[in-house]
Amino acid sequence: MTSTADAEAAANELTPLADYLGSVLRRLRPLPPLDLDLTQAYGNVLAQDVVAAHAYPAFDQAAIDGYAARWEDVAAASASLDGAPRASGVRLNVVGDLGAASWRPVRLTAGTCFSVAAGAPLPAAADVVVPVEWTDQGMAAVEIFQAPKRGYGLRRAGEELPAGTTLARAGTAINPALVAVFAATGIGHVVVRSSPRVVVVATGDELVDVGRASQPGQVVDANSHALTAAAVEAGAMAYRVGICDDDPEGLRGLLEDQTLRADIIVTTGGTGTGPGDMVRRILSRRDGAVTFQEVALYPGTTLGFGTVGGEEVPIVCLPGEPAAALIGFEVLARPAIQLLAGAEPVFRPSVRAHLLETVPSPAGLREFRPAHVAERRGGGYTVQPLPGGPYTMSGLADANGLLVLGEKVTTATAGSTVDVLLLDRRR
Repeated sequence: MTSTADAEAAANELTPLADYLGSVLRRLRPLPPLDLDLTQAYGNVLAQDVVAAHAYPAFDQAAIDGYAARWEDVAAASASLDGAPRASGVRLNVVGDLGAASWRPVRLTAGTCFSVAAGAPLPAAADVVVPVEWTDQGMAAVEIFQAPKRGYGLRRAGEELPAGTTLARAGTAINPALVAVFAATGIGHVVVRSSPRVVVVATGDELVDVGRASQPGQVVDANSHALTAAAVEAGAMAYRVGICDDDPEGLRGLLEDQTLRADIIVTTGGTGTGPGDMVRRILSRRDGAVTFQEVALYPGTTLGFGTVGGEEVPIVCLPGEPAAALIGFEVLARPAIQLLAGAEPVFRPSVRAHLLETVPSPAGLREFRPAHVAERRGGGYTVQPLPGGPYTMSGLADANGLLVLGEKVTTATAGSTVDVLLLDRRR
């Protein structure tokens, strides 16, 4: 029987995860920038800072429906304590109507006002918009029962975003609200990093396509579907090639073909040292272009990284066990995709959380365990490990976080504070 000391000695021979990730990510560079029309830019990462070409709002405008007036003309208006109209209201002549499409410049004179719609340009000299409900809603003349403060109900040109404002920095992912901000300030094109093209390949003679029941010697290919979805979630354009048998020539040919359309290739399966582990056997012989490393990671200690093809396309090789493949994707493939996309930061956000249940952890390995993290009333977070440990697909499916236990942790006790990666899945 292997002793605890023997297990720890074996773990000490593994490469620390942080060192391994650093060595991999230093070999990658963001993809070349691309000029895109604004309508196509959503989801991409900016390659350059974006500066407002025009002010927003572009002109002085009404923020509400009402009457645009001079404040000194309405200041004497008042209302009773219960809001009912009083005779002491101010009466102004309504000299015109202004809608959002009005364009002719107009000016107020003493004792006059304009009926305005939200978004309409303000007449010159107007410095207040009186809400409709504070008036008798007159058409030729209007009585105002309550005076708003000077500046109420209007927006000045450039009040929110003056021309020349930096709207977003390089490395920012473009979301729908940013698209609106860019459009409103005159930005029709943006320079972005291309969304990485990710090709996903599952390997193994035992694999069968989804829809067939597993028989002895057969395993349904869940990995290529899951990893393709994970790549899309990471912001990539993902292509599932499907199943590749453990045939050396077939694997070589497939990878060579895929380098023509891939910015990075992700394989799953065949990373071990067994007789059927063809990915490791074939790729590790290619002049050292792909290396397989025993990493202090649980689940799944063996990861591969390197380049393939004449274009030297990066390739990430993950284990074949589904949970280990998904964890491997999170810790290695996802940061690589984010780096290619120019995103900052490349790692998921993390929080410190109060552990609700005592859990064991293997010595010398950095464990990533499915968990549910929740905000505590009054601040902070709690984290509940999910049943079954790291190797359960059902746990990963239900998790909104990954509990991270360091190499020196053998038991994390309830009540201790631990690190949790936030998966940020929309529910």
